[in-house]
Amino acid sequence: MSAARKNKGWSVALGGLGINLALGILYTWSIFKVAIKDSIVSRDLIFTWSLPSVNDPYIVCCLVFAVTMILAGKLQDKYGPRNTAFIGGLLVGLGFIWISQTTNYVCWVLGFGVLVGAGIGFGYASATPPALKWFPKAKTGLIAGVVISGFGLAPVYAAPLTTYLLGIWGLQKTMLFYGVAFTLFVCGLAFSLVNPPPNYVPESGNESVSSAGSGLETGPGPADILKSKSFYILWFTYFISAGTGLMVIGAVAGMAKQSLGPLAFLAVAIMAVGNAAGRIVAGSVSDRIGRQLTLVILLFFQAVLMFTAVPTLRSGTGPATMVLLATLIGFNYGANLAIFPAFARDLWGLKNFGANYGILFTAWGVGGLVLGRLSQMLEAMSGSFDYSFMTATAILVVAAGLNLITLKSSEEPGLNYNKARKISRLSWLKAAPSLVPKTLHRRVSKNRRTNNSTPGKHY
Repeated sequence: MSAARKNKGWSVALGGLGINLALGILYTWSIFKVAIKDSIVSRDLIFTWSLPSVNDPYIVCCLVFAVTMILAGKLQDKYGPRNTAFIGGLLVGLGFIWISQTTNYVCWVLGFGVLVGAGIGFGYASATPPALKWFPKAKTGLIAGVVISGFGLAPVYAAPLTTYLLGIWGLQKTMLFYGVAFTLFVCGLAFSLVNPPPNYVPESGNESVSSAGSGLETGPGPADILKSKSFYILWFTYFISAGTGLMVIGAVAGMAKQSLGPLAFLAVAIMAVGNAAGRIVAGSVSDRIGRQLTLVILLFFQAVLMFTAVPTLRSGTGPATMVLLATLIGFNYGANLAIFPAFARDLWGLKNFGANYGILFTAWGVGGLVLGRLSQMLEAMSGSFDYSFMTATAILVVAAGLNLITLKSSEEPGLNYNKARKISRLSWLKAAPSLVPKTLHRRVSKNRRTNNSTPGKHY
């Protein structure tokens, strides 16, 4: 493989990382939310929303982001990542510019929730697939972690920048600034996203052209994976892990304000460092020990952190403890998000990766909608975050237990991935029938009969 082709993979991955750095502005919502909430409480008549509805634009944005991933994934598969990411940049910019001109609740739900959410979906769906196509399967977790780490890392710059801009410009002008900046930045980086040429084979120590061009890289489509039991287990787990993480991310600035005061944005920024680091570390680790084993460890660890948060916050902890807790929760949340795109490639290949992962990603949006809204209601009702963390702890234990059971059974997606690297595609399909839809088994069997009937051809 030429040096140019070697370098192209990393340039695509870094372009995707850059796009996600812009789109990760979603994770600074807690700072926007504090500004809106302060306006409501002070009754300055700028924002006249009800307190329980303050989080609604964020919740709608998460839901629209996830749902749009299905359409954006299909468009990315068909028309390429460049065009899809460019549309995403335009939508995000338009949404921010719209809300910069109004404080109306409905307009914010439509502008931030729908337009920005859809734009993030188009951009996010375009960033990872082309990068994965330039690298071998053995680096799936690492590359996915690197690309999506930008999304988690965004608050490192966005949190202090937003706090500064709010202080000198106010909320509306800050939104206008982001609208113009993100349009230029995302649309510009969209041109760096390119797929490999036809018949391209990633450099790997033990892959051949035939094996790279076959296997699960020509795998099932959305209709097929919906017939697979593993899809629903993964979807439910993603719903829990993402929803509980978003419960904290959406409220972290409010929690930090109790101990850090005007420096609360530091907790958001430091949490983002943990978020980004978790994606890279977990992706790399899962390449070595298997996806599902990594996932079970992360779910139990997240449950412990959520349980620990209750007495920690109740005791009026110091800034250092608050920052450490935010960092660890951010790390674990980011680590979970690196696992699922790698799962999607392992189980269903790259041919329809955008559409398949888009459907799986709806769990992220539904989790944010349901658990985010639940968290807001519990906080408004009790005046504290205790019930939110206790609820998160309980459902994380349930999700971890479910995956621990399937890890010990024949349905072992993470461990079977490691086996799949050593045995043929057909042998793996026979060894893990619960993971791959029956339609794909029939397709492989038919291809095998056809190839065997022609002299000199072997499957």
